[in-house]
Amino acid sequence: MLLRNAMGEMIVPMDPVKTLVGTSWKMTKTRMEAEAFAEALRTSDDIPDGVELFVLPPYTLVDAVARILTASPVRVGAQNLHWEDSGPFTGEISAPMLVEAGATIVEIGHSERRQLFGETDDTVRLKVAAAQRHGLTPVVCVGESRAVRESGHAVGHVTASVRAALADARPGAEIWIAYEPVWAIGENGHAATPEQAEQIHAAIRETCVEVLAAAGSRIPVLYGGSVTAGNAAGYLSAPSVDGLFVGRAAWTVQGLLDIVRVAAAAARPPA
Repeated sequence: MLLRNAMGEMIVPMDPVKTLVGTSWKMTKTRMEAEAFAEALRTSDDIPDGVELFVLPPYTLVDAVARILTASPVRVGAQNLHWEDSGPFTGEISAPMLVEAGATIVEIGHSERRQLFGETDDTVRLKVAAAQRHGLTPVVCVGESRAVRESGHAVGHVTASVRAALADARPGAEIWIAYEPVWAIGENGHAATPEQAEQIHAAIRETCVEVLAAAGSRIPVLYGGSVTAGNAAGYLSAPSVDGLFVGRAAWTVQGLLDIVRVAAAAARPPA
């Protein structure tokens, strides 16, 4: 797909240097389990230079996992944050708190947060700005329900969420987008085809350029939704898929490393 900025000039998307692969642990793992997982990653020889790996533990485990992985190539983040730096927001966690705990990235706008806890495109926009203000890399999740897909409005729904997320983003600051079709995630999800993923990823990439011009062409777009070691290569073969955001298939060290090996084999050579 040819991308053009507001002046009509063609912008060639820039592939990230590394393929991004990561997982959110959601509300799983005790401290003992998390530390064992992190230690196994720290001592693993199976993380190639061509893959950037990240893990997102629950809040209570971010500091422990970050301490173990601090000198490793694995980035550690959190699964949510509040848009204010402090205040009377019972049960919430701020960007400065995450930075102090050792996080460098933060997931924002996951469909479970939207469905169960009232997350909206507007709160996602506020959280993106807060994360970038404190040097955290936002991983913005977008996706459509099965009803929206069947209505034929998947592209419009997803790109509207992307525009909202980027509305107050800093053009020079790092941000990632993760496309996670709601109908494809979870225990009963059905993985999208690489063709379905590519259609939405290409639209996301075009939208990023529309909003942020050249800076938008450098935003990595990850696919997430029933990713396994068996289907990972198919997604990574799609031109607009820059990485994978993996669920339960990566909740064991072996499962995550199996997908990392697939990603390394499928990595595109540098331009």
